[in-house]
Amino acid sequence: MRQRFGERLEVHSAGVEPSRVHPLTLRVLREAGIDAAGQRSKHVKELEGIRFDLVVTLCDSAAQTCPVFPGTTRLVHRDYRNPEEATGTEEERLAVFREVRDQLARELPRLIEEELGLTPPDEQPGVARRPRPAGGR
Repeated sequence: MRQRFGERLEVHSAGVEPSRVHPLTLRVLREAGIDAAGQRSKHVKELEGIRFDLVVTLCDSAAQTCPVFPGTTRLVHRDYRNPEEATGTEEERLAVFREVRDQLARELPRLIEEELGLTPPDEQPGVARRPRPAGGR
């Protein structure tokens, strides 16, 4: 979302049970032109004190255990398959990671537009999208 919305949207990512950024996550993000090297898995408690206009939980367990963010005007839940639970060959597991990546890439911009009224710069008439530096926010 950082790459799609640029400076129009401040994006944070965290989980209720952080561990590591899965190597297949890094791989499918790289395939999509997103350099996530150097990113780390964070706990939602690290985000305490930040005021959010929108919090989106991406799985049922997160929706049930996500802390309350004071001042948050919207809390939206979407249930996506956890690609880390995929089984099979590496190629089969990779297909699940790609599927979830593509679902998020399609659905989250629409959700952000519906909830916040923002559209990515490349979807606004007459607005050119600036390339983001690797590893940038």
